[in-house]
Amino acid sequence: QVHLVESGGGLVPAGGSLRLSCTASGLRFGDVNMHWFRQAPGKEREGVACIFWDGGSAYYSDSVRGRFTISRDNAKNTAYLQMNSLKPEDTAMYYCAAGLPCTPAVQALRIRDGNHWGQGTQVTVSS
Repeated sequence: QVHLVESGGGLVPAGGSLRLSCTASGLRFGDVNMHWFRQAPGKEREGVACIFWDGGSAYYSDSVRGRFTISRDNAKNTAYLQMNSLKPEDTAMYYCAAGLPCTPAVQALRIRDGNHWGQGTQVTVSS
C-alpha cells in the first residue's frame, strides 16, 4: 500500500536549478529515512542523497555534494531534492525511496536496495 510519487522534473540548461518533490502515502512518513536515486540511460539506479527520519542528518553522493540539497516536510509527507548548478551528467530519471538506511555510503545503493518505487521524474540538463 506504500505509494511514492515523484514530480518536478523537466528540461533545464546547464547551470540551472530544479526542485524535485516526492510525496508518500501508506507509511509512517515521519518515522523513516528518505532517499533519492537516479538512473541514467545504460546505467544502474544509484543513490544520490538521503535524509534521516527527523531531518537531522543528510548524506550525498560525491557527484552531487555541494550542489544538491535534500530536505523534508513531514507534515506534508514530502521529501524534496533541490538541485543547483546542474550539469549534463545529472540527466537521469529520479526516484525516491523510503525506509532505507541513510549513511555516507548512499552512492553505493542500487535498485535492489529499494522497496517501493514510483514512476520517477525525468531531469534533462542541456549543454
